[in-house]
Amino acid sequence: MLSALTTTGSFGTVTPERATELRKKEDAFVRSKIELVHQNSDMDKSLYDKYNVKIGLRNKNGTGVCVGLTHVADVCGYEFDAAGDKVPTNGKLYYRGIDVEDIVNGCLKDNRFGYEETSYLLLFGNLPTDEELKEYNEILGARRDLPKGFVRDMILVSPSQSIMNQLARQVLALYAYDDTPDNPSIENNLRQAISLISYFPSLMAYSYQAKHSHFDGESMHLHYPSAELSTAENILRLIRPMGEYTPIEAKLLDLCLILHAEHGGGNNSTFTTNLVSSTGTDIYSAISAAIGSLKGPRHGGANLSVIYMLNDLTDSVTDITDFDQVEEYLRKVVRGEANDGSGLIYGLGHAIYTLSDPRAQILKRMARRLAEEKGSMDEFNLCAFIEQRGAEILCEETGRESKLPANVDLYSGFVYRALNIPVDLATPLFATARISGWCAHRIEEITSNDRIMRPAYRCVSDVSKYISIGERK
Repeated sequence: MLSALTTTGSFGTVTPERATELRKKEDAFVRSKIELVHQNSDMDKSLYDKYNVKIGLRNKNGTGVCVGLTHVADVCGYEFDAAGDKVPTNGKLYYRGIDVEDIVNGCLKDNRFGYEETSYLLLFGNLPTDEELKEYNEILGARRDLPKGFVRDMILVSPSQSIMNQLARQVLALYAYDDTPDNPSIENNLRQAISLISYFPSLMAYSYQAKHSHFDGESMHLHYPSAELSTAENILRLIRPMGEYTPIEAKLLDLCLILHAEHGGGNNSTFTTNLVSSTGTDIYSAISAAIGSLKGPRHGGANLSVIYMLNDLTDSVTDITDFDQVEEYLRKVVRGEANDGSGLIYGLGHAIYTLSDPRAQILKRMARRLAEEKGSMDEFNLCAFIEQRGAEILCEETGRESKLPANVDLYSGFVYRALNIPVDLATPLFATARISGWCAHRIEEITSNDRIMRPAYRCVSDVSKYISIGERK
């Protein structure tokens, strides 16, 4: 039994005094090596041109280097003219060749939830018949309960301040609850994919509840998922204390899930899925890696930046309906004098979409309905102002010639605020939607490709002679 004078931590079992001493020594050591690391790690950017290396897998015109083929989705944001120059166009997003706007409109017309239909389409390649969709929903519903003891042992006992990191850990842990985790057959991978799609709302919600209780000192509310409810309804049921929600809240969250379910093979997390899958490893390892990728602020974590900016804007102006105040705030943002000092108006601009992000336009229309129901038109109009005037201010302040379009994060940020979705859940919700796309790409990868991805890096270090330790200075 450990003495009261000892502690366990990153330095093993030592006294608190010794742990403090070791920490100070470690900190001093690390600080002393920063300059050395820069000296030996910083890359001369001219070398990329010299050796014709596509930094960030990007061509000079901003397009991505083509490294694969896919049936799953197509992201269209520009065309090329006869001279090979990039020409901006209104954005289009296709799932298995079907315009995502048509999918959304079809579900809205029938007044039904659409994420499950979208998931089926991505995973199997065809739109389901009514009977096939009912069967798929039944299987998803039957799988929503996590394995026996998993919530207690893997979530509640070891909460994390990062729900994304917790999700990655939980997905890896599910390997141990699978009787055939390494079976590479398509049949087994489809079974595993369906399980993961079903599990994710519960994994996310219980991780949030554990974090909320352990680190924030709030009450924990654990609800069982319902086999009869849609994915969107289950999410709201699981994260809210009383499990209550309105039909339009659930429908709007369902819309968010549809729009975030897939975005082509080139986005970082999906490419990560394919990269890891190409090694022949199990699905849990591949999806866990994708979650780690999505967490990054340059990828899925960007939706947090929009929410933080909107919060900062609300705190910085006396009246969000006074657009003169809002405009001055946005100018300060661009000048690096407000928000996080980055000079970026979050929610504007996209790596592929040039004139418009179709997801943002679809979400904007539905967000207006939610704003009208909740009496939050002021907040909606604020986002619309940022979309229009913010893009103009960026041009005026920076000399940009073309306006940046609103991206999906601008209006999803508004929607999450209007739905009272905790900030901690913004990116995990993205993952919960994208799990269908990741699984679809993994299935495609292991079905179509039989070679490990092995890109090349050119070494630019000089050849050096080994020096005996006694002769080093």
